[in-house]
Amino acid sequence: MGNEVTTGGQYLLDLKVEREVEVDGIGMGVLNNGIAYLNARGLARMCGVDHTMILRLGDQWGTEKEQPRVTRIREYLREQDIELGKPYIATEMDGVMHHAYIDSVCMAILEYYAFDAKQGNNATALKNYRLLARNSLQRFIYEKVGYSPDAGIPVAWQQFHDRVTASYHTVPSGYYSVFKEMADLIVELIRGGADVGVHFIPDISVGKAWSQHWQSSGLSTHYGERVRYDHHYPEYFPQSASNPQPAYCYPETSLHEFRRWMREVYIPAKLPKYLSGKVKQGHLPSSFMESASLIFKK
Repeated sequence: MGNEVTTGGQYLLDLKVEREVEVDGIGMGVLNNGIAYLNARGLARMCGVDHTMILRLGDQWGTEKEQPRVTRIREYLREQDIELGKPYIATEMDGVMHHAYIDSVCMAILEYYAFDAKQGNNATALKNYRLLARNSLQRFIYEKVGYSPDAGIPVAWQQFHDRVTASYHTVPSGYYSVFKEMADLIVELIRGGADVGVHFIPDISVGKAWSQHWQSSGLSTHYGERVRYDHHYPEYFPQSASNPQPAYCYPETSLHEFRRWMREVYIPAKLPKYLSGKVKQGHLPSSFMESASLIFKK
């Protein structure tokens, strides 16, 4: 079926509902690629609002009629390097269009209704936000629907494999990409239990920091200009809605400088803060930082 733009501007992906249940009136499930989600009514119940509020949020997303609440929620997501064309993944279940609100979007919307919304009572949203801040929404949904990602290939490994496959041959000869060069670090993160995937993309953090260093240090004077290449995300990634993503690749003559910077600057000075944030977001187990020193020393 592929990426197909519907008349509503939504993206219909080749994804299916693996399992879906309703617990205490909250509809939730897991897609066949391991992405956990809530449906509109389930998300609304978690936030303590009518489900029409969630539907209107989706209709206004990224339009000229975008309301301040939508803008604020999108800001929450941008802080996690997540930019989405719509707040849900559109897929089909039993012949009916189904909107799956992925866990990172749900947490951003829940955070808004817990702390920013001025109308109504935020007690329900605040209670659920605190609950899920202690136990990630993905883990919560997995437990409720009885889904085990360990039944086959772990989701993080499959998603990393699919990313490598999608972008491996797109970098022009004579250049290197940040994603490919930090593959060994991503492997270490996954081995340590990191939920690397659609919501946790560490090469975005590294790419931004390296780009700033490249510009502030005037490295193009020494090594030549960097160029853009087309970086593709697998079609089930929310980011694939805007494929291909323009990304920088750098002259191979500067590769030793990148590796030195990773070893001496990013890993010891920037990576710990980045990973601590991912622990708080639930994409890393709370015990991860205790063993992360092995990564920092490499």
